[in-house]
Amino acid sequence: MKGLTDKQREVLEFIEKFQSEEGMAPTVYEIGNEFQIKTSTVFAHIQALKRKGFITRSSKARSIAIKKEVKGAIIKNSRMIEIPILGRVTAGLPVEAQEHQEGTVACDSNLINWERSKLFALKIHGESMRDLGILDGDVVIIQQTHNIRRGDIVVAIVDNETTVKSYYPASDARIELRPANKDFKSMFYPVEDVVIQGKVVSLQRQY
Repeated sequence: MKGLTDKQREVLEFIEKFQSEEGMAPTVYEIGNEFQIKTSTVFAHIQALKRKGFITRSSKARSIAIKKEVKGAIIKNSRMIEIPILGRVTAGLPVEAQEHQEGTVACDSNLINWERSKLFALKIHGESMRDLGILDGDVVIIQQTHNIRRGDIVVAIVDNETTVKSYYPASDARIELRPANKDFKSMFYPVEDVVIQGKVVSLQRQY
């Protein structure tokens, strides 16, 4: 979208996404929280977008409106990226890891805050993470990282097999890989026997 700075474009795209998902415009505070910027900075961006003819805004709350002719341009300029699907992974019992690529999944780069080179996707097979909203057939997007915290949903390799579970380090030098379904039991392994591939950062589902 010509005439906009990168940040102004990001704010405009966020406004469009928020309106589409919530059915109303975001507040100045919600925009500021999204980008971790001061409300005075948000006001400056809004004024610039209004001055350049991309939005309208009155003194009423949640009155930001994107002009009709602009919405199509936002969709057209959405920056989609392809993330490789590296195979199926179980959310029940571990299955053999499959490193070959099985296609790609498209994601809007505006919604992904991580380097593309550190992302991959896996297809879920099983119901052990059901209570956390990860269902059979879902595609989870994984960030390759060593910064894993207690409770993160991770992709782990144990004895050359992969599984998706919640990560809980135990006090006896073991790792608990915890399911989110009462029909499945936690698995405990020595720390040295578990390789964490990364953590789940997003999910896509087809209906």
